[in-house]
Amino acid sequence: MKRVALTEIKDDLSRYLRLAEKEQILITRHGRPAGVLTGFASEDAWFEYQLENDPRFLKRIANARASLQHGQGVKLEDVPTVKKRRTS
Repeated sequence: MKRVALTEIKDDLSRYLRLAEKEQILITRHGRPAGVLTGFASEDAWFEYQLENDPRFLKRIANARASLQHGQGVKLEDVPTVKKRRTS
């Protein structure tokens, strides 16, 4: 993770946003960590970031895993498939 002083970031934010698409940048204030700059190369990357950090989504994942560990749920191969209708 790259470390950059806040004063540098303020002077050239566009450049650091482009760099942050590849790796997070630790922003320092007076030599101490103050924040992290995270860039996104695409809207899909932004969407994934939102999901990975949404407490509601994470709770649903945890609940689903717990259900599976207790023998609840359906295996993917047991889910019935829907046949497509042919249109003439």
